[in-house]
Amino acid sequence: MDNFEIKKISDVKFMIEKDSSKGMNTNVVMYSSDEMLSTIKKDRTLQQAVNASTLPGIVGNIMLMPDMHEGYGFPVGGVAAFDAENGIISPGAIGFDINCGVRLIKTNLTEKEVRPRLKQLMDKLFINVPSGVGSRIKLGFSKEDLKKIAEGGAEYVIEKGYGFKDDIDSIEENGHLKKADFSKVSNMAKSRGIDELGTLGAGNHFLEVQKVEKIFDEERAKAYGLFEGQVVIMVHTGSRGFGHQICSDYLKVLVEYQKKNSIKIVDPELSYAEVNSKEADDYLNAMGCAVNYAFANRQIITNSIRKSFEEVFGKSADALGMELLYDVAHNIAKLEEHVYENKRVKVYVHRKGATRAFAKGREEIPKKYRNVGQPVLIPGSMGTASYVLAGMDGAMEETFGSTCHGSGRVMSRHQAIREIPSSKTFSSLESKNIEVRVRTKKLISEEAEWAYKNVDSVVGVVEKAGISKIVSRNVPIGVAKG
Repeated sequence: MDNFEIKKISDVKFMIEKDSSKGMNTNVVMYSSDEMLSTIKKDRTLQQAVNASTLPGIVGNIMLMPDMHEGYGFPVGGVAAFDAENGIISPGAIGFDINCGVRLIKTNLTEKEVRPRLKQLMDKLFINVPSGVGSRIKLGFSKEDLKKIAEGGAEYVIEKGYGFKDDIDSIEENGHLKKADFSKVSNMAKSRGIDELGTLGAGNHFLEVQKVEKIFDEERAKAYGLFEGQVVIMVHTGSRGFGHQICSDYLKVLVEYQKKNSIKIVDPELSYAEVNSKEADDYLNAMGCAVNYAFANRQIITNSIRKSFEEVFGKSADALGMELLYDVAHNIAKLEEHVYENKRVKVYVHRKGATRAFAKGREEIPKKYRNVGQPVLIPGSMGTASYVLAGMDGAMEETFGSTCHGSGRVMSRHQAIREIPSSKTFSSLESKNIEVRVRTKKLISEEAEWAYKNVDSVVGVVEKAGISKIVSRNVPIGVAKG
């Protein structure tokens, strides 16, 4: 990596200043701690961020959240905004797993009530929510249904019976990006998508039964319907092979776009198309389909979770208080309006491993949360805590309404498999009294907690930076992974 001069702004904010000799169009701002930043310097994360700062049409800084790590072209944990008229769209700054995201489902149950039936519950969840590489389920969706899901999102599957009508109010974008055109999706993506709806997939995706261990903000917790000892369910997954194929398809399209327009970029993985070009428009329409697919996927999984609880506890999901708290995306680009340098601007905010975190008052937030700020869901690594945060004014002022998205890797999957025996992880989970269901032992090592940063430290940084507020700390009592 180049020896960049890193300027310390505060205990949790650092900067690589714009250097025209390197082709930089803006600064790179890192939200981190000294300790975490020393780890980041060992890989290409900062180099990738500097590379991204050379892209045209950037508004504001390139921003890296404390869970930052090396990614495809653009670092994971990164945020960049591009002018809505003169900017660009870059799939590398969004990621392969389009609309990978998180949702949290509440219950009115306590750990004391769930613990005696936890083994039975985890068995049922593991059956009803398929997981693993290439996991599939036959739900009877036709090709026409897939089109309606890709263009209609969660709302379409709710109409088909997969959820409560008011779930839609608790999903980012109401579970539906309007800019979505199924004709811009390849046949290969369509074939990969039809039987993967309702499945978790593998990697860092998971389903967890959690206990709300501690409430840090009583006012917001009350607004969100959270209380200490409460059992909640967190789902982390995305657009599966459907979204991955869409990203792969358009990366090829954009390589040709670069050649056709004689565009030179410092890293081919940062390929882009100019806003309003046919290529950018086609990608955004295809990306919208993947976004909607992922919202629908998490909605179908929610329906399966509710059914599992009904079967185990002998009560309706409604009686069990299984309302959706919220659903957030953390791999996405969206046209948003923000205030930048005292002017209202429209920008395409690219969030790759970063979560929208709008402060109170924004009309995009559901009415029931508008006075306290948008809920932000931050999953930890396997066996560690997860968090519910709230968006704060600092995020609107500094990060285009964005915050972190999870723990952030410190080891590659291959390194974790080499260095962390599965027995060590199983022992750790057992010592914490966590029920585990997993498809392969290999995955246990890939996703071990030591392969990730400390999530407590990560959320501590974003709170200290004033871009998010900690509302609750949740700990797992049951984990299901692919």
